[in-house]
Amino acid sequence: MKENRNITLDEIKAPLATEMANYEHFLREALHSESRYFDDILKYIFDNRGKGVRPTLVMLFGRLHSSEAKYNKRLMLSAALIELIHTASLVHDDVIDKADIRHGKSSVNQRFGKRNAILTGDFILSRIFELGMESLEFDLLTYVSHSIKWLCEGEVIQDEQTKTLGMTHEKYYDIIDKKTASLLAISCGVGALAVKATAREVDAAYEFGRNIGMAFQIKDDILDYAAADQTGKPRCADLREHKITLPLLETLKELDEPRQLEVKEWVRKADDESITLICKLIEQHDGIAKAEAIMEEFISAAKRSLEAYPDSPYRTSLYQMCDFLALRKR
Repeated sequence: MKENRNITLDEIKAPLATEMANYEHFLREALHSESRYFDDILKYIFDNRGKGVRPTLVMLFGRLHSSEAKYNKRLMLSAALIELIHTASLVHDDVIDKADIRHGKSSVNQRFGKRNAILTGDFILSRIFELGMESLEFDLLTYVSHSIKWLCEGEVIQDEQTKTLGMTHEKYYDIIDKKTASLLAISCGVGALAVKATAREVDAAYEFGRNIGMAFQIKDDILDYAAADQTGKPRCADLREHKITLPLLETLKELDEPRQLEVKEWVRKADDESITLICKLIEQHDGIAKAEAIMEEFISAAKRSLEAYPDSPYRTSLYQMCDFLALRKR
């Protein structure tokens, strides 16, 4: 992939200034508690959110299919539901992983305790269904709720593969499809659904999101091998948790069975010496470059699907989103 000028998320969001402001107001109104302490926890979470990629995708596909989506309440609701699903999953993930840091700040479990973190994640999930039911927009609630099931399935399948070290390409793609790509796909699809796009258009939006979601996770797995001073995260954190991802899978397929078993034993040990040996082996067999080539295939598929849409600032932003996800350094 030819490296272009770095695109910022602010540039991508530029055509959505009004929509994102309306969405932020909607989200703040939707998520609160009468308990001051609990409200402080919720405020802490949403003051320290990530980049907002998923609600941005909701808005972009809404505007791509409708010129009157700027104040569309269905679109605001859809973006909020997606953000709440993503946020609840991160709160619960940090408890499971015993993570102390999220987006450079103390995680919810670190700051407020594990018990309060679990209950806060549950509260956010319950608010998803409450908002959906109160709005009577049952098609939107049904559509986005599929992603909760897939997220959970993906985590459990990955845990099983981590214990057995039985990861294959097929299993890897299934896991990242469920864990990561599904919510990005749902984000795009529900944006189209919210403005009454046709079923075919909703499916096309979903496929765009799935392709960039697969690329997004592969990029994450590639960055896991990058230096900590680049990503801000410990190098090879996945390996230390005995996770086999695409750069190593691409390397393993070049080895005979006895050598594969030896490498998997290094993964099982996951000490500094073993991880160093794995990194050298991946470098020898171009595992990173091969994983990048596969990521680029997903990005290219996403870009090709945008050719069916007329030129607009929203289509341009979606092209930029592809580059933003593929070229990020952390």
